[in-house]
Amino acid sequence: MTSSVDGRIKVRRWKTLDADSHYERVHGELKGDAWMCGRVTMQGYADSADPLPEPVRDDGVPVPRTDHVARRDAPGYAVALDARGRLDWGARNTIEGDHVVVVLTESVPDPHLRALRAGGQSYLFAGERTVDFALAATKLRTLFGIERLLVEGGGHINGSMLKAGIIDELSLLLVPAVDGLTGTPAVFDFAGEEADTMGSRRKLDLTACERLSDGVVWLRYRITPVEPPAAG
Repeated sequence: MTSSVDGRIKVRRWKTLDADSHYERVHGELKGDAWMCGRVTMQGYADSADPLPEPVRDDGVPVPRTDHVARRDAPGYAVALDARGRLDWGARNTIEGDHVVVVLTESVPDPHLRALRAGGQSYLFAGERTVDFALAATKLRTLFGIERLLVEGGGHINGSMLKAGIIDELSLLLVPAVDGLTGTPAVFDFAGEEADTMGSRRKLDLTACERLSDGVVWLRYRITPVEPPAAG
């Protein structure tokens, strides 16, 4: 992730520097088997897709809610979180060579599943109406052999996965900018009460600190769970 010094992630707002200048280099150095983004980020890739060569025929047969693997041998995977099936991928099933895998919930309508099958995308189900992130991670490993997943989502995705206990490392590009606006998404965001904070449940150990150009600092932390104290 890339953030301002106050933890916000609306990169497009920062006009005093090129906040993305180091991002692709770091992405490559982390050597993930796959990368994951949410619907908003993936919308741009879906919008640039070629349409399917012909309309998808509705044969009237219900589509079973079983995972669909279109390809297992890809050099990499682009994982799109799309709980309600809003992204139209058309005929696009790769992003810069990485095979598209869509994480859905069982609430997605049949026509969307037929379109994904016709377009050559893979998809898996993780939850009935909301995404079960732990289940999604397990299925990505089981179905596609993904061992190292780079989570490049928004604050809600990051926060949900941190809360689920499936993030073991934080790679953070800290840029010399201040956002300051109340309500702006942060690196980690999730709804909850005071007792739900991760401040006492996750321990971060600094494993690397590298000063880059333009005042950017690349920080890496190992994240380990901490058992909450027993009630008195």
